[in-house]
Amino acid sequence: MPDRLAIFDLDGTLVDSVDDLAASVNHALATLGLPRRSRDEVRGFIGEGARLLLSRAVGPHPELVEPALAAWRDHYEGHLLDLTRPYPGVAEALAGATRTLAVLTNKPGAMARAILDGLGLGARFARVVGGDEAPRKPDPAGTLALLERTGATPGSAVFVGDSRVDLQTAGAAGIRAVAVTWGFVSRAELAAAGATAWAERPADLVPWLA
Repeated sequence: MPDRLAIFDLDGTLVDSVDDLAASVNHALATLGLPRRSRDEVRGFIGEGARLLLSRAVGPHPELVEPALAAWRDHYEGHLLDLTRPYPGVAEALAGATRTLAVLTNKPGAMARAILDGLGLGARFARVVGGDEAPRKPDPAGTLALLERTGATPGSAVFVGDSRVDLQTAGAAGIRAVAVTWGFVSRAELAAAGATAWAERPADLVPWLA
């Protein structure tokens, strides 16, 4: 019988990382003499990896993406857990899971694992894969590789995320998606992107993880 797998996004799904990301983005911008970005602006930039995060932050200065990315990384690596926290109720929902659990994030994998380990959640996940270790979402290759490595099939798996990119990734891999509404994207935007299954609070995930 195939394993049953639940794949989670990280930022906006398991953890609220906006404040730490915003602090590191603004550190990078200040280093380069660029104007700061508001928390809401940074929130809107998250979800497709560090390079796109910084590209959006520097705006009409593409020549500054590389130095901004380097400055961001140096700062963020030292401040991963200053303000980042699991969403309330996430740890409890994960604790009762009988499915195999994995994380697929566009964040660098080492950072993702350090965050989950530092928050006491890392042991719950059989695999944590970052955007530097597999093709970035919405490319389905990372999801399909997780299915293969865990012995799961598309019909036995579910993808839990908070963004259009997560929905696209699940759809491209042929697995069910559950859209969480406590993350970085509104329910209306998720519905417009095709979401049909919802978790309004982490406790709503429990049936999906059994």
